[in-house]
Amino acid sequence: MKTLPDNPNLDHLRRQAKDLLAGLRDSRPDATLADAQASLAEQYGFRTWTGLKAEVDRRQGRADVADPALARQIAARFALGDVVGEMRSVSRPDESGRRWLLRTDRGRWAPRTVDDVYPVTDGEDNARFQEAAARAGVTLPAPVRSTAGTVVEVIGGNKWRVYEWLQSGPPLAAPVSAVITRSVGDLLAVLHGMRVPVDGICPWSSVRLAARGWAEFADLAAAKGAPWAPVLAATVPTLVELQSLGERAAPAEPVLCHNNVSPGNVRVGPDGRLILTGWEHANGLPPAWELSAALAGWAVNPNGGVNAAGARALADGYRARAGALPPLSLDTFGGTAIALQNYVSGQIELALHAHEEEDVRFTDRNIRHLLTHLPTRATFERVLEAALPAG
Repeated sequence: MKTLPDNPNLDHLRRQAKDLLAGLRDSRPDATLADAQASLAEQYGFRTWTGLKAEVDRRQGRADVADPALARQIAARFALGDVVGEMRSVSRPDESGRRWLLRTDRGRWAPRTVDDVYPVTDGEDNARFQEAAARAGVTLPAPVRSTAGTVVEVIGGNKWRVYEWLQSGPPLAAPVSAVITRSVGDLLAVLHGMRVPVDGICPWSSVRLAARGWAEFADLAAAKGAPWAPVLAATVPTLVELQSLGERAAPAEPVLCHNNVSPGNVRVGPDGRLILTGWEHANGLPPAWELSAALAGWAVNPNGGVNAAGARALADGYRARAGALPPLSLDTFGGTAIALQNYVSGQIELALHAHEEEDVRFTDRNIRHLLTHLPTRATFERVLEAALPAG
């Protein structure tokens, strides 16, 4: 489920809906702006555009403000200049930490905590990867090093990273137009073409990490009286089916990949170039795995429909840059399926242990949306068929 920022902007949501409309019209030429607004609202976990707007109104002005002393410490440690305003949260904590906005006399910066990044990294290899990608032509918020030359600094009991703040539009939402997905394919080919060596495949995409099986999760949710327990029970067969995807495939050699090139991590800059964010999970993947994940993430709408034009364009963009696609098959979607299972099980654990009213409200909506919008083996088959040329 897409997550609203701490201080959501209705104009940004209208822009997202217009961008989404272009993707919908690739496969449904008669789609209307109202259709796009309804689809976007659903992606945020609301039944209607009116419900989403009401949530935007409810959340206005709810961003958290950091201790001014902490803001000054971060600015000093990373040589950002003198703080000229409050450091405010950008969004609720995610699986890595929390993002903030900091203004100084030298500009705007994006500090974020990185206490829970998995697999654990000190950030140095990650930052070098970003710097190399920028030299190769990828537009991204540049990582900032501290006065000690390090990427991560412990301040106030948290691990912090800082990026420059780039002006851009809102994050994108699937299905995305073929014009943009072609650029995404080109971007992926650039990253894979760097051939940065890495020691092994990211466990998030290669090993199911949860100790519990899906039926056990369903029984636990029912025993705790979770309101979404029946939804989980109904989706157990789909989750079990995903476990079998690619389980006997022999993976190709991995390279260092972004590992999360999803619409939520891509924005359109003022010059129309794509800005790639969310590099904290960069890790080793076979290029075919990351390309398969991108096809699923960019060309599938929330209800399982496939934007064939978008999938084709993404593959064409990759091929035009790299000369050829890495070998794709249903098995190369196995990493996508494993990563999705790890994410679902993690979100279920969070929902089962949520206590604060706002957290319960969010996790209930998130779990219901996640479980009712799972891709299936058939979804990946349709994406693959759309991406590969006939014959």
